[in-house]
Amino acid sequence: MTLLNDPPSGLITGTGSRLVAEEPERFRVHRDAMTSPAVLTEEQRRIFDHNWLYVGHESEIENPGDYVRRQVGGRPLFMVRGAKSNQVNVFHNSCTHRGAVVCRRDQGNAKVFQCFYHAWTFDSEGKLSGVPDREAYGNLDWEGLGLKRVARVASYRGFVFCCYDPDVVELETYLADAKDYLDLVVDAAPAGMEILRGTNEYGIDANWKLLVENSIDGYHAVSTHDTYFKYLVALGTDVSGGVDGVGRSLGNGHAVIDYRAPWGRPIAKWEPLFGDAARVEIDRLRAELTERFGEARARWMCEHNRNLLVYPNLIINDIQAVTVRTFMPVAVDRMIVTAWELAPRNEEPDVRQRRLDSFLTFLGPGGFATPDDVEALESCQQGFASGGVEWNDISRGMARPPAANDEAQMRAFWRRWRDDMDRDDLRSMP
Repeated sequence: MTLLNDPPSGLITGTGSRLVAEEPERFRVHRDAMTSPAVLTEEQRRIFDHNWLYVGHESEIENPGDYVRRQVGGRPLFMVRGAKSNQVNVFHNSCTHRGAVVCRRDQGNAKVFQCFYHAWTFDSEGKLSGVPDREAYGNLDWEGLGLKRVARVASYRGFVFCCYDPDVVELETYLADAKDYLDLVVDAAPAGMEILRGTNEYGIDANWKLLVENSIDGYHAVSTHDTYFKYLVALGTDVSGGVDGVGRSLGNGHAVIDYRAPWGRPIAKWEPLFGDAARVEIDRLRAELTERFGEARARWMCEHNRNLLVYPNLIINDIQAVTVRTFMPVAVDRMIVTAWELAPRNEEPDVRQRRLDSFLTFLGPGGFATPDDVEALESCQQGFASGGVEWNDISRGMARPPAANDEAQMRAFWRRWRDDMDRDDLRSMP
């Protein structure tokens, strides 16, 4: 069966339906979805150009002139807090003169951004504020030559998103029930959350959608991360319950696995890894959350892990710590992953240290989990090249109420992916 290895020229219609096959108790994805360059081209146009994409967190640009530079949906952007408006601005990182990037550092603070090529200068609100020998250009529309803003920018609970499609639905509508899980993360911090300084960035030689699946896959943990579980058991942690919980579709392609934490959480579930001295502080944190939100919600905050997908490529893992992770394809078999650590403001130093230790031990680039997952995804991509098998099976749990170690949450992603790839009413984005 040949699908898109040799696609027709022009628009590929019905791509999603041709690659995702669904029956009452069977769900399959054709491997061309992970290996065809033509599919990747259509994903850029149909998915990344028309959905809300995560840019960064407001805490990264707290002061006027603070900025961060990002690749978002394959495009260079930068986010800066305006010196006059104090608002979050997101601009295309391209000089309106001849196109060179104007923000050339990953982060910092600046009153102006000057293009190094011809010295056109822009302020933090995007206004063109300086042009050498301006008179030589005649009567140009200088107001119209400011930095180009991204079509739509919005923030939810400090998480900043943008979209290249001006007609996209409002962000809160788009987030659907994913808002409830973002609220759980933010509400656990009375003074709000902040991104800690420092970024993990690495490449994986695999298709980007494999990391979507992996990030909300509950049942690979015991086999793939066997060393970590043995490490916890050696410290006295009871992990006999495994990954016990549910998988949920949250609407619009968003999904979550929500399960009782088999290990400790800095907010606020003690485990032997934290040491006996940590018990008092963790009990205090638990009591504060109970007072603010009641016993049931506090128990959900403290004792449950959440692996959350915000479609298409934002993962928030509220587990041993809170990691915020995005990933963008640079080729059909290559992605760049960027990850940050999110933590409560004004956190006590010993709690912050436990959080960082937990993050690095499991989720860090040299931790127990990340190298395992990289190896697993690259192994899948290598296996696809063998041929002989056309379809991946993602049917687990279709014959029963979905648990966290089933695949209902992955099917939620793939259904939205199929719908996006089938649309034929999209105009190209500038």
